[in-house]
Formats: sequence, C-alpha cells, structure tokens
Amino acid sequence: MTDCCEDKDCAIDALRERQSSTLKTVLGINAVMFLVELVAGIISGSVALLSDSLDNLGDALTYGLSLYAVSRGPRSKAKVALFKGGLILAAGLFVIGQVAYKILVPAVPAFETMGAISILALIANGTCLALLWRHRQDDVNMSSVWECSRNDIASNIAVFAAAAGVWFTQSAWPDLLIGTVLACLFVMSAFRVLRNGFAELRNNAASTVF
Repeated sequence: MTDCCEDKDCAIDALRERQSSTLKTVLGINAVMFLVELVAGIISGSVALLSDSLDNLGDALTYGLSLYAVSRGPRSKAKVALFKGGLILAAGLFVIGQVAYKILVPAVPAFETMGAISILALIANGTCLALLWRHRQDDVNMSSVWECSRNDIASNIAVFAAAAGVWFTQSAWPDLLIGTVLACLFVMSAFRVLRNGFAELRNNAASTVF
C-alpha cells in the first residue's frame, strides 16, 4: 500500500487543508480590523483610516473567496483571482473619491486615533503576513492573497506616517496625500492580480486544447 507521504493526492489534500486553516485565521483578523478601523476612521475623520478599513473589508471578502477556491481547479482559482483583482481596483477608486471629497470639504483628522489604530492594524496584518508567508507561491489563488496581505503592511505604515504628518502640520493634507498613495498602490496591485489571473486562464485554456 502506498504511503500517504508519497501519495500525490494525499499531499495535495494536506496542502489544501493547511491553506484553508490559514485563510480562516486571516479572514477573522481582517473582519475584526475592518470594524475597528471603520469606527476609528469615522470618529477621527481620517480618509486614510477609512481607506485602510475598506482594504480590510476587501481582504476579508478576498480570503473568503480564496477559501472557496482552495478545493477548486486552476481555472476556478484564476477566475477568483480576477474577481479579487476587481475588488482591489474598486478599493483604489473609492479612495480616490474620498480624497476628492475631503479636498472639497476640508477637515483636520484626529492624529492620535490615526496613530494608535495604525499600530494596532500593523500588528494584526503583520500576523497575517507571517501566516501566509509559506503559501505565497502555492498557486495563483494564494499568490493573490499574499499580494493583498503585503499591501496591508504598506497601508498601515502609510496611515501612521499620515498621522505624524497631520500632527506636525496641523492640516489634513498629509492624510489626503497618503490616501492618494494608497489609491495608487491599490490600482497597481489590482493590475498585477488581474494580469496573473488572465495568464492562468490562458495557460489553462492552452493545456485543455493540447
């Protein structure tokens, strides 16, 4: 009888189980941080915090979709990656809209809240990144998840920098500047995820033909 460790199907099942466990954990972390940052963003009046909370909501949805895709074939995983790319792109466009609104209706956000919540979010997302590290090259599905998590770290650092800028200048411009930078990160990341998803679909179609 073939030993399980040498059985390819068994190894694949074990990998899927590990992926599912990791995704459930990071899904829970991002769902909680979405609520925390959303409330903090509304209270502080920070567009950077609001955009970061939206990023966590998008990530929670992304991890849920990735959890669905774990047991699916390459074509399904590619389609899920495309949908995730669309979510990231939508987040970027939302941030751009928020920046435009804050320019028209200016208000100085509370830098104390921004700084404290950005540190908390950095700890939470650093934990997610550590959990996802070993899965970053498993397949297109987990690769796109890794992309989202890495963006989270950059977003948290950016929000902390915005808080410091607001404190130093006593104006909303650092918050708006960071919001714009985050939007650019979202859009660039979206295009990378979409490109990988389309490439996976093409490769799967070609292998099907041959």
